Amino acid sequence: MTEFENTVAHGLERIAKATSDDDLERLRIEYLGRNSSISQTLSGLAAEPKEKRAEIGKAGNEAKQKIGAALEARAGELAATRMGKLAELEAIDVTFPAPPLDRGHIHVLNQVRSEVETILERLGYQVEEGPEIETDWYCFEALNLPKGHASRDLQETFFLAEDESIVLRTHTSSVQIRAMERLRTPPIFVIAPGRVYRRDNLDATHLPYFMQVEGLAVDEGLTVGDLKGTLLYLVQSLFGPERRVRMRPTYFPYTEPSFEFDTLCGRCGGAGCRSCGNQGWLETGGCGMVHPNVLRNGGLDPDQYTGFAWGFGIERMTLLKYDVEDLRLFYENDLRFNEQF
Repeated sequence: MTEFENTVAHGLERIAKATSDDDLERLRIEYLGRNSSISQTLSGLAAEPKEKRAEIGKAGNEAKQKIGAALEARAGELAATRMGKLAELEAIDVTFPAPPLDRGHIHVLNQVRSEVETILERLGYQVEEGPEIETDWYCFEALNLPKGHASRDLQETFFLAEDESIVLRTHTSSVQIRAMERLRTPPIFVIAPGRVYRRDNLDATHLPYFMQVEGLAVDEGLTVGDLKGTLLYLVQSLFGPERRVRMRPTYFPYTEPSFEFDTLCGRCGGAGCRSCGNQGWLETGGCGMVHPNVLRNGGLDPDQYTGFAWGFGIERMTLLKYDVEDLRLFYENDLRFNEQF
């Protein structure tokens, strides 16, 4: 008994003088570890007389409990001391301005989409939306795209029905018909931004999904001059007043006449560089005067009204605005890229 009492007294004295958690851990091993005197005595009970085993075991366990409690109490005292010093040395001034927090922001594609919408709203256009899962009528037939047309090939379109009657829309031009049906009476000035889907291979300049915005204007007496003036205002508002627009004849089933429109290269000013393939111009989108059949399918009389339409990819316009080289960067969620905008 005297051995346990001496061990406890000696241990409590040393524990009270401990100044760190490391000191307490060393004392715990010394007094409560497998090789401590208390543990060795308890493990040798079998060699003690039978009538003393219970008494020795009880005394040994009590000694361990006293040392364990002392270790725990001292650890609490040391922690309280540390917190007191921390409060004194690193007191928080609640009136002091906090450091700025990192905040998210609107993705660059949505920034450009919003900017395009704002520019055209100043001209009197309103935003129209339509479903991404579309019928064959709105996506193709009503836009003068008969069955068998190249753009309806399985390599270009995601068909969702065996009879090809339901598709993932390949352009937001489908909203043109819906807008004419809903608004019914010109003047009609709408833009249709949204996501579209095509069976393109994923590379630096092509995506199987992207954002597009289409514009439609229908009224009495609209001409190609009105179309070019609208595109010039949009491009100069988006890229700067030094930019020019040119239109090249092409073919689209839903417009007649049809054009591709280009924007003067902002990097070389038209002199020719790597960005524009030494052409001085950057291909931007398609446009043209609305085909009479499309006006009829929208419920309007082509003998009374004329209209023009245009469209381009938001990713393409963002690429031109910020000189980005790879479209895939817009969708890879790399903060190093996104934080630049």
